[in-house]
Amino acid sequence: MSNNERQGRRQNTHKNTALYDCNKFNPERKSSRLYNEDLAPLQSEQRNWGWFAIFNVWSNDIQSLFGYTLAASLFLSYGLSGWWVMAAIICSGFIVMWMVNLTGKPSVKYGIPFPVLIRASMGINGANLPAILRAIIGIFWYGVQTYFASTAVAILLAIFIGSPDTTFLGLNSTAWIAFVIVWVFQILLFWAGIEPIKHFLNWAGPLVYVVMVVLMAVIWYQSGSELLPAINSIFVSGSDYSGNSIQAFTAIVGTMVAYFAAVVINFGDFSRFLRSERDMRLGNLVGLPINMVFFSFIALVITAGTLVIFGEALTNPSDIVDRVDTLPLTIVAAVTFFAATVGINMVANFIPPAYDLANLFPKHINFRRGGLITAIIAFFVGALWLSFISKIGIVGFVNAVGAIIAPFFGILVIDYYLIKRQHIDMNDLFSDQPTGAYYYYKGWNIRALIAFAIGALFSIATVLIPALTKLEGYGFLLGAALGGVVYWVLMRSYAVDPDTIVE
Repeated sequence: MSNNERQGRRQNTHKNTALYDCNKFNPERKSSRLYNEDLAPLQSEQRNWGWFAIFNVWSNDIQSLFGYTLAASLFLSYGLSGWWVMAAIICSGFIVMWMVNLTGKPSVKYGIPFPVLIRASMGINGANLPAILRAIIGIFWYGVQTYFASTAVAILLAIFIGSPDTTFLGLNSTAWIAFVIVWVFQILLFWAGIEPIKHFLNWAGPLVYVVMVVLMAVIWYQSGSELLPAINSIFVSGSDYSGNSIQAFTAIVGTMVAYFAAVVINFGDFSRFLRSERDMRLGNLVGLPINMVFFSFIALVITAGTLVIFGEALTNPSDIVDRVDTLPLTIVAAVTFFAATVGINMVANFIPPAYDLANLFPKHINFRRGGLITAIIAFFVGALWLSFISKIGIVGFVNAVGAIIAPFFGILVIDYYLIKRQHIDMNDLFSDQPTGAYYYYKGWNIRALIAFAIGALFSIATVLIPALTKLEGYGFLLGAALGGVVYWVLMRSYAVDPDTIVE
């Protein structure tokens, strides 16, 4: 082979974005214990998502009640000008965009979800480790977010049926009715399938923006001419942050990146439905850095406005609406906050665990059954949140579990781009035979486990060891980088020769 031919093959291999030809998939793999229809590579006709669907995935994730509260708290915590905090949030949007473009590309090409994709690096059995950890995180937060979504519905119900004082497990009868309504609604939406979920996200995302813009306009009007000058100085005083400005800026960036960590890792659960890589990149561009410009500006104005108007910072949109105290805005805002919270629950906490649980026992648990298991366990988490779970420090435990999933990002990216050279044998992904390419040692890639352990120990140390807590904001990025570097060192001798790849 000539040098020109060899160079051309390398270019074709690395630039190949064509969708996987499902005709190459061996029908005999359907009898494998690793296979079910929900995990199988999608046919091209099943991929009908465009860039707008991905934009709304991010809109619902960013504009949730928790997302807004986190952003607002960042303005108050680091002693920086509001404009610099806004710049840091936008910077994090570019970083997350770059990361999800990396994790989403293989699923666009092959049409497979995250727990199947990571079989290539962790092994066909080893893939269950990230699946279980991701499912634990998703189920827990699914229950918590269901409770928070129910508080918006409870506001609406209280207008019409009142709110009695008698409580059970911290919730009165109105709150319990609201909780059950939200829980059932989410199951019905999930059971309807991916397309209805997409349509719900496409409706909820823009609606949240409209309400947030209206709320910003009301706050701006009431603040008057004092607002914009206050943005330069109003956040600087009152912060007890001891680091310098550069440390504060990078800490904000790291915190916002960590907020998106779970979706970054399992972004393939959504990108598999896209028509092309171009749709993914455009949706991520509009949905992340560009979306962050508008979202962070809204959060900046509203947070500064509450300080000007009320003399205190209100970081919860529900509290702000309550202070504004207009019935029409209260009703519309309650519906919007409900939609936003259900939206992020679907994106971050319902669909991923459903795939993860299906990956554990493909022959017995499909996507819908995985979702039903998720919902049932999460019901008890949400029901006990106010009276019990929120008071025993379990959030710290879940955050620690969340920190240790960081190395999977580095392992997945290094494996796909540098070890596998953007080529995966789809038939071997569904093969449990010792001769399969991803069988490794009894289905486990020991080198990947070592890389995960080293990266995870560092990530969790930033959460649990006081001397390292200043690095907590960077825990995900550093853990992901460490896991990827160690994986590369251990696996580089197994890297595929580009000249041997035949697409």
